[in-house]
Amino acid sequence: MARDLVRLGRLGALSEPQFRRYFIGQATSYLGDGLLPVAISFAVLDLTGSASDLGFVLAARMVPVVAFLLVGGVWADRLPRHLVMLASDAGRGGVQTALAVLLLTGTAELWHLLALQAVYGVAEAFWRPASTGLLPTIVSPGRLHQANAIMSVTVNGAYIVGPAAAGLLVATFGAGPAIAIDAGTFAVSTVALLFLRVPRAADRAERMPFVTELRAGWSEFVARSWLWATVAVGSLYLLLVVAPIMVLGPVVADRELGGAGAWGAIAAGIGLGTLVGAAAAGRVRPRRPILAVAVLLAGPALTALALAFAVPVALAAALGFVAGATEGFLEVVWITALQERIPLGSLSRVSAYDTLGSFVFMPVGFAVAGPAADAFGTRETLLAVAAFALFLPLLLAAVPGVRSVRRLEPRTAPAP
Repeated sequence: MARDLVRLGRLGALSEPQFRRYFIGQATSYLGDGLLPVAISFAVLDLTGSASDLGFVLAARMVPVVAFLLVGGVWADRLPRHLVMLASDAGRGGVQTALAVLLLTGTAELWHLLALQAVYGVAEAFWRPASTGLLPTIVSPGRLHQANAIMSVTVNGAYIVGPAAAGLLVATFGAGPAIAIDAGTFAVSTVALLFLRVPRAADRAERMPFVTELRAGWSEFVARSWLWATVAVGSLYLLLVVAPIMVLGPVVADRELGGAGAWGAIAAGIGLGTLVGAAAAGRVRPRRPILAVAVLLAGPALTALALAFAVPVALAAALGFVAGATEGFLEVVWITALQERIPLGSLSRVSAYDTLGSFVFMPVGFAVAGPAADAFGTRETLLAVAAFALFLPLLLAAVPGVRSVRRLEPRTAPAP
């Protein structure tokens, strides 16, 4: 991870003071976030042992994200985006502190996890569009793709260290300490955002009535067939592929592969792959970026197949590495495509529509994955997930607008 960051830093993005401050705070926060999937999953499984309950807890976080994303997008285009992110980080840090106390004192109940994850989701709904809109204002246009690659390498590096550390912590001490560490990392990111200085003219759109601003963002969104088509397919993808893997992966690890440590190792393999893919994206820009995104969506079929057949942990982690590499590469390509092609004044709103459209069905996927596995069998459900992971990319690649989008040179990106 360090070597990749140094190489990308030599290209210039980390030499810019504002981006460097942002990077330090978010890198620390991401490291804590890397602990969360394993810690939350096994906190629920330790309490109830139910795959359905785990799905409900994950859904409890995603439903508020979906419900408040458009509100968050409008306010992120109205207010200084770094201050919106600061408030979100402070709120999420408070939620994780409360959850850690409940788990460490042995007083946590399922409804506590449901309620706290719902509050976390509200704060996250404001953070997501604000972070997408902020980055182009704190890094020069020619380094935007590099900055996205650096952040993606950082996120996915955290998802190598985080799951492995969380697996060890949870197996040894329980979920409470891992979540307590995550709470502490939000304090660092909050301080870093306090010291960020963003030009006001670059960070605010002209104030209009709330509904008018929503309509303006929607007009920007639907005007691009490559954008709405990718988001539409993405919504099905998260429903039918990502959500079931997130629910059933820990269940398979707990029942057949040895517990939290096994899932931590598999998640770390996926994280290592996403890091490598993101680092590669910092050096390679596809000529047809959205078509590349479509093709690379097929990668997680490997993870689904590995879990379906409960292959040895080392092999599952290796297959997860390949799947993660496709994910890491496409994430950088996609976010850069948005930031280069959407006017800055409406970028957070368009990003909110992107995230809303993508995530709208994900809570349903969390909620039904466990019951589907109970009804049809875990293996059969995961095989269906693998089939969807192969079919949906083909569906997206068939859209003419997706195939027609060509790479932009930095100088041709829309000005603020």
